Amino acid sequence: MKAAHTLSTGFSPSVSAAAPNTTTQPPSIWRGVLLSACIAIVATFLGKWLPTIGGPVFAVLLGVVATNVFRVSSRFNPGIRFTAKNLLQWSIIGLGFGLSLKQVVQTGLDSLWVTLITITVAFASAVWLGKRLGIGGKLRTMIGAGTAICGGSAIAAIAPIIEPEDHDLVFAISTIFLFNIVAVLVFPFMGHLLGMTDLGFGLWAGTAINDTSSVVAAAYSYSQQAGDYATIVKLTRASLIIPLCIGLSLLQARQDKKAGKRISLTRMVPWFIIGFVLASGIRSMNVLPAEVLAILQQAVMFTVVMALSAVGLSTNFRQLARTGWRPIALGMGVWIAVSVSSLAVQYGMGSW
Repeated sequence: MKAAHTLSTGFSPSVSAAAPNTTTQPPSIWRGVLLSACIAIVATFLGKWLPTIGGPVFAVLLGVVATNVFRVSSRFNPGIRFTAKNLLQWSIIGLGFGLSLKQVVQTGLDSLWVTLITITVAFASAVWLGKRLGIGGKLRTMIGAGTAICGGSAIAAIAPIIEPEDHDLVFAISTIFLFNIVAVLVFPFMGHLLGMTDLGFGLWAGTAINDTSSVVAAAYSYSQQAGDYATIVKLTRASLIIPLCIGLSLLQARQDKKAGKRISLTRMVPWFIIGFVLASGIRSMNVLPAEVLAILQQAVMFTVVMALSAVGLSTNFRQLARTGWRPIALGMGVWIAVSVSSLAVQYGMGSW
């Protein structure tokens, strides 16, 4: 890893590669898949017990603890890699069943300008501050996308496109979820201190808090009306994950062309993004019973937690600790910039 251009972390997977297999039998993926599932079950229960933190955060943390304290064998590596990548892509498709495009378009237009401004601020501040902190472009992009769009879901969506190192993925997710927790605790207090209306606070929470679960937790703790409005704003914001992924795919294809690489159509429009759009369209047409959609959403959230468990399992905590303060400083700077810009736009529009 080039220290001059990327964040020097000293990261490497916690489990060394297994010795060459002298047999012809391919390594089984089921050990790693089952281990990820077991961790995801525990993380899900802990997330319900402490919803402020949530299952995804527990999944990453438990995965990190498991692989560093109990020294997970290299036999689990194929399944861990499969769960962290392949299962994650299918989970992204499943997320589309929880997002009605028609509802987002109809109810989110009033908040669109604030959303677009905060997204611009998020990426601009991520690039500017990230360069000054010496953080690599892929990590800057993931933290910017996670802050701008929808937290861990946005990071999960763009990761297969920009193909970051595993440690950068963990840094981005950990940073984003850290400020999700901070936002849940700080935003309601600040809203009352500033004397914000229910709709004003809902717009602020919906545009400035990273993850959907944290938006809901913070906004409904403020008031029912704030929670309802923040949820709609958040859905509008989350829908912009589609043009973001397509734009990043086009940029990646352009870089591949300059480097003399063959341009792949699946790279320009990844298959899981097409699946995400189709799933959203099915949800919008109301062809699936509400009971089926509820089961799908629960199943998808569990697979997301499984994938994040696998991400944690691939992380060396000792080397992760050597990263220092830079990713957190970047996440905090971008988060503050987005929060302040959202308040400034509202104040300028007279909607505070």
